[in-house]
Amino acid sequence: MYEETTEGVRIRVTPAYAPAESAPADHRYFWTYTIEITNLSARTVKLINRYWRIVDATGKEQEVRGDGVVGKQPVLRPGEAFTYTSGCPLTAPTGMMGGHYGMIDVQAHMPFVAIVPTFALDSPFTDRTRAN
Repeated sequence: MYEETTEGVRIRVTPAYAPAESAPADHRYFWTYTIEITNLSARTVKLINRYWRIVDATGKEQEVRGDGVVGKQPVLRPGEAFTYTSGCPLTAPTGMMGGHYGMIDVQAHMPFVAIVPTFALDSPFTDRTRAN
């Protein structure tokens, strides 16, 4: 598990290689990742958008931007959490993924960024990588 807390918002990430969705002979490797977003602050916050930077073992880089996560823009009161699972395909057996969520303090209408820690996407076909 990977964890980062920014501005009172804790992000925990648990990645898992998905062999049933992968086809190594065809250079297709797939991971799921479960993210838990917990509001540890005293304010109500809303997740507005996401940004991902994904780099595979060959150095191929992808950037992904979009509204919300899994079609939602969750509002989290103090102490509340939101958990979701998504996926990431690569053409290499390992990679790294990280980014941030654009958030807003609902009462103050102040935007801020919650960092998603960089996490390893490791398949059984490679040595384990390290998140830096």
